[in-house]
Amino acid sequence: MKEMNEAESRPNDSSRSQSQHDLSIVQVAHGVSPSCRNSRYGHSGGIVWLTGLPASGKSTLAMQLEARLFDLGYACYTLDGDNIRAGLNANLGFSKSDRSENIRRAGEVAALFADAGLICIASFISPYQADRTQARTAAGQSAFHEVHLAADLDTCEARDPKGMYKKARKGELRNFTGIDAPFEAPVRPDLVLHTDRESVTESVDKLVAYICEQHPMRISPVAR
Repeated sequence: MKEMNEAESRPNDSSRSQSQHDLSIVQVAHGVSPSCRNSRYGHSGGIVWLTGLPASGKSTLAMQLEARLFDLGYACYTLDGDNIRAGLNANLGFSKSDRSENIRRAGEVAALFADAGLICIASFISPYQADRTQARTAAGQSAFHEVHLAADLDTCEARDPKGMYKKARKGELRNFTGIDAPFEAPVRPDLVLHTDRESVTESVDKLVAYICEQHPMRISPVAR
């Protein structure tokens, strides 16, 4: 049998660092229970994850959905991809690894909002199935609703509100989803919106109906 040398017998720096990290983390329980939060807001928390090609309508639907739900009495907040990249994820680029880290962080933040009892609307291209699955896992006990905005590439490129497709076609933008970077469509989304042939109002109406069914307003929110 081959004997391990000294270097092989010692844990590497990565595993030792991870072990020290694990030993130093002790999660703290909240003093406010999920049922108390539900009573305060009148509904359960959850994540509505909008995914689709650039210009498929994610930001537009997310912000309109937020306004509609707010008017109905829901406690809600939108995490938009560009907004998150302007702050929390400003240090990330668009390589595959950076895209995955972008969604990992966004998924963890969305999970915190949902755990706090809010409806968190997450609007991200999130092109990789594995990253969206990780976001669902991060949600833990909170409901996670994957919504696919199934607009085709031709429609999205024709819209091109930010001129990004044109820049990508010229080679001025690299790793642009739909052009030289892939988009993995959801295999089993919870809801599909055909935003290439539905009006914004029709898509928002479907989203509102879906959320009201999945997270019904059981009672009027408790007054502060």
